Amino acid sequence: MDISVVVPTLNGREELTGCLDALTEQVPDAEVIVVNGPSADGTTGMVRDRDDVSLLVEIADRSVTVARNAGIDRATGDVIALVHQSLSVESGWADAVKDGLSGAAQAITGPTHQQLWAGMTTETEETRTIAGRDVTYFNPGNVAFDAEVVEALDGFDEYLNVGSARDFAHRMAAGEYGVDWSTEMCVSREFEADGGIAETDWNWKYRSLAYRLVKNYNVRPTVVRRILSHAVGDAKDALFDVVRGETTPSQWLGTGQDVFGGVGSGIVDGVRARVTDRTARRNPNGRSARTNRAVTVYDWR
Repeated sequence: MDISVVVPTLNGREELTGCLDALTEQVPDAEVIVVNGPSADGTTGMVRDRDDVSLLVEIADRSVTVARNAGIDRATGDVIALVHQSLSVESGWADAVKDGLSGAAQAITGPTHQQLWAGMTTETEETRTIAGRDVTYFNPGNVAFDAEVVEALDGFDEYLNVGSARDFAHRMAAGEYGVDWSTEMCVSREFEADGGIAETDWNWKYRSLAYRLVKNYNVRPTVVRRILSHAVGDAKDALFDVVRGETTPSQWLGTGQDVFGGVGSGIVDGVRARVTDRTARRNPNGRSARTNRAVTVYDWR
C-alpha cells in the first residue's frame, strides 16, 4: 500500500518543519507533497533544502481547498492522506492508516492530541444524520482516503473557502463510502501560550453551510431547520457578548447582516451547483474544473 501525504501550507515555515520531520520519522516511505500558497516566510527555500519531500507545488491561491486539490492532482499513491502543516504524526500512524483502509472503509481518520498548560486534550468521532443520511465527519488535518474515492468524487469543491471537508463527508455518505475512526491514527499539536483565536468570517461560515446543505440535500425543511438552529445558537452567544460588554450592539447587528447575507448567497449558489452537477458526486467546482492551479512544480521523485 503506497501512501501519498499532501501537506497544504501558508506562511507556516516553522510549524511545517516539525510536520515534515515527523513524517520522515514515522512514514519514511511516503510520497510527501507540500503545496505552498503564496507564503512570504521562506517556506519555498526551506522545503527545497530538504531531501525528504517528493514534490513542492507552488500555487497563487490562499485557499486550502485549492491546495488540497493541487496536491491530489500529483499524488501517485493508492492512498492519499491530508495532514495539516501544524500537526505531527505520532508513532503508529502509518500502521493505523494501512489497517483502516485494508477493510471495508474508504477513509480513515483519527484524533488530534493538543498540548495545553492544564494537560492534554483529544477528539472523538463526530457523526450526524441529515435527511435520513448518516454522515461521519473526518478530521481534515488528519485523514487518509482510498485514492479511487477521491477520484470518483472529483476531489474537493473549490467554491468553498471553508467547509470543503464537511462537504466531502456529505458526498462520501451519499456514495455510501465508509469513514472509520482510529484512536491509533494520532497527530499532535502544541499550543503556544500567546496563541490567539482567529476572528470568524460570519458571512462565509453561513454561506458555506447553506451551500453544502442545499447542494447535497436540496431545499427541504430539514435543511432550513438546521441552518436556523446554527444561526439562533450563534446569535444567542453573540448577544451574551454584548451583555458582557465584549462587543457592541452595532457589531451584533452587523454580524446578523453577515449571517443572513451568507445564507442567501449560499442557498442560491447551492441550488445552482445542484442543477449544474446532477451526478452523485455533486461537485461542479472540483479537480476537473480547472488545470491551472500550480504556478511552479519542483518534482524530486
